[in-house]
Amino acid sequence: MSTNTKSFLSSEFLTDIKTQTADSHKKLESLPVSASILSPDMKIEDYIHYLSLMHDVHKNTEDVIYPMLAGVIDDLGQRKKKHLIEGDLQFLNYNKADAAKVFDVSGRSISFALGIFYVIEGSSLGGRFILKNITANQRLSGGEGVSYFTGYGDTTGSYWKNFLNMFAEYEEHNNCSEDIIKGAVYAFDSIYNHFESRGK
Repeated sequence: MSTNTKSFLSSEFLTDIKTQTADSHKKLESLPVSASILSPDMKIEDYIHYLSLMHDVHKNTEDVIYPMLAGVIDDLGQRKKKHLIEGDLQFLNYNKADAAKVFDVSGRSISFALGIFYVIEGSSLGGRFILKNITANQRLSGGEGVSYFTGYGDTTGSYWKNFLNMFAEYEEHNNCSEDIIKGAVYAFDSIYNHFESRGK
């Protein structure tokens, strides 16, 4: 993307995508798998199960979405999180043997893939909220096993704003809001189906 200093954060498109994905977002958060890590008495096995499912999501994203967005997101390489989940699972002595496919983007556009990435990247914000709950568990209170939810740490907010700016700039230059929003809804629905089919 360009080095344009103009801010796109007040873009009407950003309001539209948040509104049009709200129902799919709430539906995903209502699943027992999602709710389990926000429980005051969260069990380690539920946490491991959630991380395992999210490993599938991030592995698939890095395998098929990242190559499509290489020329769109400037700091794409810094946003990888699969390795963080792998480190957390290793700390918890869990060996993840296989990975499920979550997204099918064959024949899809860059705009559609960008919509998927919007959902993936947005989960980092929610992760900061979840972090407070999971670190209440004694096994996770020492700062280990929580790298994924720690994410970008204190820079999470600025990472999100920088992404949104690149994201909205791309939409404005390419006039592709409809396709991006379709990708975002598809991402929420695909993760929902992934969680539901492998829920406990």
